Amino acid sequence: MQTILAFGFPGGWEWIVVALVVIIFFGAKKIPEIARGLGKGIREFKDATKEIKNEIEDGSKGEK
Repeated sequence: MQTILAFGFPGGWEWIVVALVVIIFFGAKKIPEIARGLGKGIREFKDATKEIKNEIEDGSKGEK
């Protein structure tokens, strides 16, 4: 039972350690560029998902 809890979502201290490791590896100047690229990727994924959803809805309306 305790092994299941060991693999849970990271808490406060774990996030601090992860942030420090990211800063050490990438540097403070590179982090905004990485975040910007990640944001663009997420935005493109959401747009593609909405487009596919709209196509499915339009296709189902046309069949009725």
